[in-house]
Amino acid sequence: MKKSKYPRLRSHTRKGKGGQVWVSYWYDMRGTGKPDVSLGTDYAIAIEKWHELHNEKPKTIGRIQEAINRFVDEYLGGEKGETTPAYENKDTVRSYKKQLKNIGAAFGQMAWHEVTLPVMREYLDLRSAKTQGNREMSVLSILWGKARIWGMTQLPWPAAGVKDWKNPEAARQFEVTDQLFDAVYAHADQVLKDAMDISSATGMRITDARTVRMPVDGKLRFKSSKKGKVAYFEVADSPVLTALIKRRGTVDSVMLLTTHTGRAVSESMLRDRYEYAREKAAQANPKIATEIRAMWLRDMRKRAADLAEDDDEASKLLQHSDKKITNTHYRTKGTKLKAVR
Repeated sequence: MKKSKYPRLRSHTRKGKGGQVWVSYWYDMRGTGKPDVSLGTDYAIAIEKWHELHNEKPKTIGRIQEAINRFVDEYLGGEKGETTPAYENKDTVRSYKKQLKNIGAAFGQMAWHEVTLPVMREYLDLRSAKTQGNREMSVLSILWGKARIWGMTQLPWPAAGVKDWKNPEAARQFEVTDQLFDAVYAHADQVLKDAMDISSATGMRITDARTVRMPVDGKLRFKSSKKGKVAYFEVADSPVLTALIKRRGTVDSVMLLTTHTGRAVSESMLRDRYEYAREKAAQANPKIATEIRAMWLRDMRKRAADLAEDDDEASKLLQHSDKKITNTHYRTKGTKLKAVR
């Protein structure tokens, strides 16, 4: 009889009349006189709960969890944020920690040779959040590379050279038209208008638009929070930036984006303002309400890409190393064609 990797873990499958399939996971309590414990419908979360119930003492040496622990300590500021993370982008740190937690639940107690391509593919098949599963495999790949450097394993990445082994993904197609932009902009306060202007004019990520400093000698310099690349804009080349800086007047702050009192703008301040303005815009424009509600603040970066003169300029503006990334995920505006007769 095949020994289970997760003793007492059971899955129940239920089929609907329309062919739908629901899978739920349970901790088998037979022989204890207690009812089975529901572990939910998400495989990664179910495995995590299974570990909690089974009271396993983690054995990390020589296992995936050893690398996870070291990566969290050295690159993500520790489990509770004890040190400064190597990544400046807080969203990156937060998402990596979440993804590593799911990876640890499923693969943490495995030795490196046990993590094979079929095992990873099985994980993706069982993972209910398909796109998130892909992201977790990408983080596992990063972790694997670090483990090789640290001498924890000499094995190559199991999916090296294999194409299309992850879940298929379709790039999100969304164009921030003048109509959609203007609809939200009309209901935005000055802080949100400035944020939308900075990001749509420069292609900056919202995190960078929030934290970029005032220009010096007519140059707006910034360092990408995600890639660490340094770049600058000549303010005089942009009517939007020129007007924004002029409007700032004598506000005493080193940051370009501030409140009228010079206070720095936080992520939550922008999010709350945007959600409010977007909903007001949707209510005022019922014919395009669905499109308005589908537009995110980070889509201002898409707008910048679409406003660029050509694909090369768009890719350079967004600081992409591969133009294909720009065309697939950002420059989604339809190409204008000319009829031949």
